[in-house]
Amino acid sequence: MEPIVCNVRDLDQADRSALERVVGHELRASQRLVIQVMPLPVEETPKEPLGSSGLPDWCNIYQGLSDPEIDELDRAITRAQSSREFS
Repeated sequence: MEPIVCNVRDLDQADRSALERVVGHELRASQRLVIQVMPLPVEETPKEPLGSSGLPDWCNIYQGLSDPEIDELDRAITRAQSSREFS
């Protein structure tokens, strides 16, 4: 699709205000807008396969661990985080 080009000074106040909201700042009369509509790229297959829960497989980090093993892992993570120095 061809880009749409318009001079800011030629816009009526309502259109100018709407476009200022789109671009996120005030437009000056000495500026020109170039607007182009493009199709989204075709989505590729997900990079990580989703499990039956709809989440990536890596989200099941505790799967197969017993409760004591999970508790031990949580304690190790907590110790590692609390021993970090922040400057």
